[in-house]
Amino acid sequence: MSDNPARKKQPDRQPAPRTQYESASSSALPLTPSEDRQWATLAHFGGILGCFPSLVIYLIFKDRGPFTAQESKEALNFTLPPTIVAVIANILILVPVISGFFAVIAAAIWVFLTVFSVMAGIAVNRGRPYRYSLNLRLLH
Repeated sequence: MSDNPARKKQPDRQPAPRTQYESASSSALPLTPSEDRQWATLAHFGGILGCFPSLVIYLIFKDRGPFTAQESKEALNFTLPPTIVAVIANILILVPVISGFFAVIAAAIWVFLTVFSVMAGIAVNRGRPYRYSLNLRLLH
């Protein structure tokens, strides 16, 4: 090969230094006590929408904050059975003969979840663990 003056030797590439915002590990940082209480509160308030918010919060934050893990599991255990029943009731609303009955059942479940989720969210926001009196405790 001939020396081509247009072709210069490139310097050895070094990895770019880490900035203050990059983590050295792939694991997430633990939650601060304030964030831990905030996510635990949101897990209970999410019960207004069924079991999905508490499930997502549990899966994402269970290893990052002990209070969030405990309370999101409690909220998930409480909201999972009524959510399943509400989904079934909403499907049965499509049957004309029984639609009125199951519409009332679905609405009653939503009111039930809303009242108890708000009560639990308020208690947890104050830093107190909340235990639902009617809870199956499917997750341990």
